[in-house]
Amino acid sequence: MSSSPQAPRWLPRSNARQPFVVTLCSADDIDAALATLDEALGQDFDMVVLPGGLPGADHLDNDDRLAALLKQMAADGKYTAAICAAPKVLASSGLLNGKRATSYPGVLQSGSVPGMDYVEQAVVTDDKVITSRGPGTAMDFALELIEVLAGTEKRNEVEAGLQRP
Repeated sequence: MSSSPQAPRWLPRSNARQPFVVTLCSADDIDAALATLDEALGQDFDMVVLPGGLPGADHLDNDDRLAALLKQMAADGKYTAAICAAPKVLASSGLLNGKRATSYPGVLQSGSVPGMDYVEQAVVTDDKVITSRGPGTAMDFALELIEVLAGTEKRNEVEAGLQRP
C-alpha cells in the first residue's frame, strides 16, 4: 500500500519550558560553549541558526521563547537561518512572509506562507534570512553562514580545505 506525502503539521505554540541546549559561538572565536535557551536569551547575537530534523524542529516551533528571539533578531536587522525542517519555525514566526525560501521537501510549500516564494535551491539567502533543504545541502549551508559572518575570503579558505570537487 503506497501512501502520499502528508501536508505539514503546524503545531500550536506552548509556554512549556523545554530544556533546550544551545551552542554559543562567535565569528571571532572558534570556541563554543553550551548553555540552556534561558541562559542564552539575555545575550546579543549576530545570527541564530536552527538545526533541522524531526521531531526537533517541532519542539523548536512550539517554544514561545524562541519565537520571540527570532522576531527580535529580525526587528534588529540580524540574521536568522534554518535548514531541513526548521524553516517552518521561521515561517511560524512570520520571518518568511514576503521572502524567498527553501526547506526539506514537503515542509514548506508554495502558498503555505503569505508572500513566500518557495524555491528548490540548495541554499536561499533573502536579505537576513538563510534557508537550506537538508542533509545533502548542509555543507553549502555552512559555507554560506561562514561567508555571511566572516566574509568571502574566509569561506573560500574553509572550502579549499574541504577538497570539494
